[in-house]
Amino acid sequence: MAEQIIDDSLIQELMDKKPKSGEVEEILDKALHMKGISLEESAKLLNVEDDILLDKIFKAAKELKELIYGKRIVLFAPLYASNYCSNNCVYCAFRRDNKVTKRVHLTPEEVVEEAKAIMKLGHKRIVLLTGEDYKLAGLDYIQEIMDRIYHEKAFKGEIRRININIAPLSVEDFRRLNTFGIGTYQLFQETYHKPTYIQAHPAGKKSNYEWRLEAMDRAMDAGISDVGIGPLFGLADYKYETLATLMHAAHLDKKYGCGPHTISVPRIEHAEGVAFSDNPPAAMTDKDFKKLVAVLRLSVPYTGMILSTRETPQLRRELLELGISQISAESKVNPGGYKVYKDCTEQFEMADHRSVSEVIMELIEHGYTPSFCTACYRKGRVGKDFMDLAKPGLIKRFCNSNALLTFREFLDDYAPTNVREAGIKLIEQRVSEIEDANIQKNVREKLSKIASGERDIYI
Repeated sequence: MAEQIIDDSLIQELMDKKPKSGEVEEILDKALHMKGISLEESAKLLNVEDDILLDKIFKAAKELKELIYGKRIVLFAPLYASNYCSNNCVYCAFRRDNKVTKRVHLTPEEVVEEAKAIMKLGHKRIVLLTGEDYKLAGLDYIQEIMDRIYHEKAFKGEIRRININIAPLSVEDFRRLNTFGIGTYQLFQETYHKPTYIQAHPAGKKSNYEWRLEAMDRAMDAGISDVGIGPLFGLADYKYETLATLMHAAHLDKKYGCGPHTISVPRIEHAEGVAFSDNPPAAMTDKDFKKLVAVLRLSVPYTGMILSTRETPQLRRELLELGISQISAESKVNPGGYKVYKDCTEQFEMADHRSVSEVIMELIEHGYTPSFCTACYRKGRVGKDFMDLAKPGLIKRFCNSNALLTFREFLDDYAPTNVREAGIKLIEQRVSEIEDANIQKNVREKLSKIASGERDIYI
């Protein structure tokens, strides 16, 4: 099946495809109709080097993102439960043979303490991660810690959505995982370029390229509605990885009527005890990174695009303008990092160490509405139902309103005074911009209920 997902020869053929005069403008005009663009057209945009044309690509990506999702940015935090791993990935601090890694496997009680620390920051959604150790981090463990997190309430809040990033499973095990109340199942191919993949993953189950690539098919066959994909940029040529990601997305959309709910764009960063991470073979410039983010947005306008704290605050700010719609904030990338084991080895070195409030203040200053929304998943707007709203740009009717409601919760329960004052002004501005009188009235009524102490209200 892997050959049906990734056509290596076609990618190689398209990688150097350059646009003709006037063709970039034609492709961008097509993209702004929210129908996506072809793989060949995406390749042509990836090969643009002219700064004037790049600026046009960047502006189109921003316009398209706002047509689909409006001015809201979703925030989340990762929760690492274990860094024991049976694989030996050459770029990762958690790799099996890394002797400097301090190994930690959190007990269910310790996971709850970490979740409570995340709640105290104001987060409502997390992504739960473990190293790929099938014995320590099996489904019994995942089920117990998810159940405990969902039932925990602390610091005026709770975790309302748990996305999962764990080792690929069989259809039967994915079917069981789907009963745990997961949000999105995330899995990164790391690299779609098979020869590079084999070199970078010399041991463990992860060494099987096909098993990993076909995981999303198994997950969706098992009934999981939302999946998240992405490469780890720095292993193979970024143009190859971008086109392969788009090919993977197109495969899922064609087969299941539902493309990936999210695409992540991590880059290799320094990892303790891993020399490879300091000199990745296909490192790219920030300029090329910005270009690939914009091309992904233009090519798959319906998908959420995720950016982690691997990148600097300045670059994260710039990428919000180019298509990113979800960001992590005040992240810890080691098991127990929020409270229990602060000195445990991180999976990679972060570049953005700002607090949630600092990140939110910057979003406010740039006109974005911070969102902690989990409404779609709890209302059943998932999978194809979500895509049917996202593809024509209808989902922002819900996204923008629910962002305002969850943002008001944050402001009242967690924000320092300066952030709260600025945030309330932004909310009033955004509400006044709602053109539909009935929607505006509904949002104002719900905001009033939140101000009076009610919580977890959504549309």
